[in-house]
Formats: sequence, C-alpha cells, structure tokens
Amino acid sequence: QVDPKDYTFSGLKDETVGRLPGKVAGQQFIIQDCENCSIYIFDHSATITIDDCVNCRIFLGPIKGSVFFRDCKDCKCVVACQQFRTRDCRKLEVFLCCATQPIIESSTGMKFGCFQYYYPELALQFKDAGLSIFNNTWSNIHDFTPVSGENNWGLLPENAVVQDYVPLPSCEELKAVRISTDAMRSIIPVTRGQRQKSSDESSLAVFFAGDYTTANARKLIDEMTGKGFQLVQTKEVSMKAEDAHRVFQQCASEFIPLLEKGPVVALEFNGDGAVEGCRSTINDVFSGTKVFVSETKASASQDVDNFYNFADMQMGM
Repeated sequence: QVDPKDYTFSGLKDETVGRLPGKVAGQQFIIQDCENCSIYIFDHSATITIDDCVNCRIFLGPIKGSVFFRDCKDCKCVVACQQFRTRDCRKLEVFLCCATQPIIESSTGMKFGCFQYYYPELALQFKDAGLSIFNNTWSNIHDFTPVSGENNWGLLPENAVVQDYVPLPSCEELKAVRISTDAMRSIIPVTRGQRQKSSDESSLAVFFAGDYTTANARKLIDEMTGKGFQLVQTKEVSMKAEDAHRVFQQCASEFIPLLEKGPVVALEFNGDGAVEGCRSTINDVFSGTKVFVSETKASASQDVDNFYNFADMQMGM
C-alpha cells in the first residue's frame, strides 16, 4: 500500500530532506510550500510537481514524465526529465536534462545550464525512467508567453559550477550517496546547446547500436574534448532506411543493415579542424567499429543539418 506521505514534502522551512536511491522507485512525488530548504530526490520517479516553493535548492533524479514548477521563486535546481514546465515562476536557475523542448509560461528571470551530476545509481535510474543520456535539449527553451522587448530566460554562465547552486547534502543520511558534480564525470555529456559556436566548422559522428555504443560515444567525447573541441549536441534516435539515405547520402547503403539493431547515437563537435580531429580519433581509437563521420568541412555542416533536422522531426520538436 502506497502512503502518499512517503512521496510528499510539504510545509517545510530551513530543512534538508531527501530520498535515497531505491526509495521512490518510480512513484509520483509532490513538493509544496517549502521555504529555504535543500531537497534531494536521489531516485527515479513518474512525475513531480513543485508548488509555492521559495529560496530552495532542489535535486531531482530522472523523471519518466513531467516536472512542473508552479508559483516558485528564487530556487536553484538540478533536474532530469522527459518534459519540463514552469508557470508563474520567478528567478529559477536550473541545470537541466530534458528529452523534449522545455516550456516556460508566465515566468521571468529563468536561467538554464546543462545537467552535470554523477552518483553510482544514476545511470540505471535513467534507464528505469526511460530516458536517454544523449537526448538533452536543455537550452532550446520555448517561452509560451513572451513579452516584446524583454527576455524571460537566458543561459547560466558557461563556467557555472553545480555545487555553487545546489550544494551537496549536509545531513548524515544523504551523505551516503556518492556524488560527484565534476563535469567530466557527469552521467549526461555536457553540451554547449544553443550557445554561440566558437568556429564555423562542425563534425558529425554517428555510432550504431551495439553492446558498446554508449561507452564508445563517451570515449569519443573524452578524446575530442581533451583535444579542445566542443561538444555541441548529442542525440539518440531510431532510423529507418529512408532516413539513412537522407542523412548519410551516398554512404547510406553500408549503414542501413546496422539500423535494425537499435537507435543510433549522434554527436556534433565544433572547432577549427573538427572534421580532421574526429576522423583521425575514430581511425586511431575505433578501428574495428563502424562509425559514420563527416568527410570534409563542406559536407560536415550539411551532415549536421541533415541529421538534426531529421532527429527533430522524429522527436516531434
């Protein structure tokens, strides 16, 4: 028998509270009327609503459906979800992983950054919530109620550090969770999203489904960012043969048989020399693995456009 009290934080002031991994286990959760609290949900949940909270610091593990902030102000959050919405909120700062386009409504002073967080149980919680670590549109915000001449939202500084916003829990019970907020260890690859690109050269790399797809994609990200290239965006999506023709053009036929195994993972890197950097890294590190990679600077920008236009249509963006 589920007791709603176990899945609610209500009317708290100046407290640190949370739920350990395994304690929410996919239920829905409610947070309401809390002031100056630190709240940590270190588990996956179905949906979460957050109402009338002021000056709180909030961490929410992977949410299978939606998270909805209403009438909240001056809160700092780390959130992973399928859908993100705010209504009548003021000054929220959010490190976000969101599979669909985040939506704000009647909200002002909103700031967004890319989700950066790690603890050992988190990868499995993403799986349990049906979320891909590669589908994160954190910076592609849709403002339902724009005001002409004003901007209701912006991006957090690029060097923003999660712990400066949502500190690690100080209470004994929650200290047991082995957290790292080091961007290099983040379960979600840290992307530039809609920030200005530093170069007019991008490169697309696409990994096909297999036992090591995630590990390979992460390895390439580490190698490329280690060389100073920037990861702009990532995507995990299923493709059909006709999609392959559109995206991979003349090389489509060699990749089509690989599409039946499952979704592909695509990465866009940016920086002068990104195409050559990507090609040489893939040749050196992934010699036995079939990977689609842009061939020239000229074709690369077309590859990126072709792939992401297709992916956005797939995801219904």
